[in-house]
Amino acid sequence: MRTEHTEHTECTEQSAVTVLGLGPMGRALATAFVEAGLRTTVWNRTPGKDTELVERGAVSAPSAEAAVAASELTVVCVVNYDAADAVLRRDEVADALKGRTVVNLTADTPDRARNTARWAAEHGVRYLDGAIMTPTPTIGTPHAVFIHSGPEDLYREHQPVLDALGGTHTHLGDDPGRAAAYDIALLDIFWTSMAGYAHALAVAKAEGISPRELAPFAQGIGAILPPIFEQTAEELERGDFSGDGNPITSAVSSMSHIVHTSEAHGIDAGVMRAAEGLARRAVGRGHGADGFTRIAQLLSDR
Repeated sequence: MRTEHTEHTECTEQSAVTVLGLGPMGRALATAFVEAGLRTTVWNRTPGKDTELVERGAVSAPSAEAAVAASELTVVCVVNYDAADAVLRRDEVADALKGRTVVNLTADTPDRARNTARWAAEHGVRYLDGAIMTPTPTIGTPHAVFIHSGPEDLYREHQPVLDALGGTHTHLGDDPGRAAAYDIALLDIFWTSMAGYAHALAVAKAEGISPRELAPFAQGIGAILPPIFEQTAEELERGDFSGDGNPITSAVSSMSHIVHTSEAHGIDAGVMRAAEGLARRAVGRGHGADGFTRIAQLLSDR
């Protein structure tokens, strides 16, 4: 049986990395570090989540301050920045972190990331922000994708340890909020797409089409999107809003059909009504002959 004295003694030996937060993603991160052969110290606010990790070779810290004191590098992955701040900003933890590095892989907003970076600088803590762009099973495999932001020299210093998490790591710039900004934009695509797919499945079911019947055709729609993403980005950057072949007026027409069919079956069409409203706004401003790229420009207008 592991005693508190034994845990404390083990934590005094320097670890390569500390992981704070042992939810599903935190456990995956810690497991990848351990399996890479790195001495890994772990801590979680709720006790008991480190049992399997300790059996694999991780060191269980008796407290958050002991955990961060055990390593020059601490990786944080909790539910949001409220949870991260509740741990990191405690006086005893902040004191233990002084002169050490925090890599915060907690998902939240760009302004929260910048705020935490300012707090870290004021307390002598070296800080990198980041985001995990792939699900838990990818961690430790070539399929994982991580993005990071903050001082590049600090990122390069700790990159060998971070590389133990597998996959691709990209440093996006010195602005600590930049990784979170990418994360928000990319999650916008993902969740809007998932909402659209869930709605499509409901409409299809109402029309007697099973999910399995629709799925192959839905995958076909998904397959045409990557080149459209690239083309739309290029058009927006050069200010080209040409709607040759697919003007916004055509989009409004097809969207109205989706709204009508959905509501005829009593299915909430709020998301599509919102999208149709944006398209109609563009038409109302004289952009009916433009392509859908015009919507991004209108949304960006202050």
